[in-house]
Amino acid sequence: MISPRRFLPSISSLLALEAVDRLGSATAAAAELSLTQGAISRQLKAMEEQLGVELIDRRQLRLTLTPGARDYLAVARPALLQLAQAGVKLGTNPGGGTLALSILPAFGMHWLAPRLNDFARLHPEIAVNLSTRLRPFDFAVDPFDAAIHFGRRDWPGVEYMPIMTEVVLPVCAPGVLSHDVGAPGNLANAPLLHLDTRPEAWAQWFANHGLTPPVTGGGIRFDQFSTMVQATLYGLGVSLLPSYLVEHEIERGRLIEACNTAPLSLGKYFLVWPSGRPVPAPLRAFRNWLETQIDGET
Repeated sequence: MISPRRFLPSISSLLALEAVDRLGSATAAAAELSLTQGAISRQLKAMEEQLGVELIDRRQLRLTLTPGARDYLAVARPALLQLAQAGVKLGTNPGGGTLALSILPAFGMHWLAPRLNDFARLHPEIAVNLSTRLRPFDFAVDPFDAAIHFGRRDWPGVEYMPIMTEVVLPVCAPGVLSHDVGAPGNLANAPLLHLDTRPEAWAQWFANHGLTPPVTGGGIRFDQFSTMVQATLYGLGVSLLPSYLVEHEIERGRLIEACNTAPLSLGKYFLVWPSGRPVPAPLRAFRNWLETQIDGET
């Protein structure tokens, strides 16, 4: 038995409490839940009687939750979201499982997506849902089983599976530089393009070559690699880009390496999933498959 029944209010009562807290009135909550205002009040009263505590501060014109009710709802709201997500998964794929995966757009498009057909062939019973997130998030709130993470092991509350080390190259379109390709210091006065999620990338690159980063404060900034690559191809400046994104453009002569240096690593790609939570079967299958892909790359 999970818990004595008196401590488990009905879903309708929990939804009423959540809506009142979020919307601030029984009228608005009733409209959202397609109920009457009286029905909302009865749900809240029944929940208070069942739990034996006051949930609503009725001394104010605006319905306000008591401090204890706010703490309770902070736990109940994610649980309601998880129940809803489980229902969606069951409805969309009743015969198998669903893997909800958060991906980084460039890595997902250029490295992961071309390989997913193999996973689908081996596991036709698993539906894979991909969504883009650029930064770490809270697994207790966002509806994901796992995520692709870049950088270091700095995402709290998760388990890590290394996928690959990323190496970056300074590249530009032919004719962008006014000097011959040469030493790293030649890029100090070049137009440098920047990525929002990696604001220190150029500083790390210059420091790695024993140089003081240029203090210009300029350069165009981008939120994704895809637009940054296009801007580089159009000659807007020099970019630090992952080798897997630009190798074909270098082979075709549309981009050139902006200096004669060895590739530099600024971080790794990881598969991460929440710790302290049972690992669903679709995620276990995906991890096992991913290991074969990593071994193949090695």
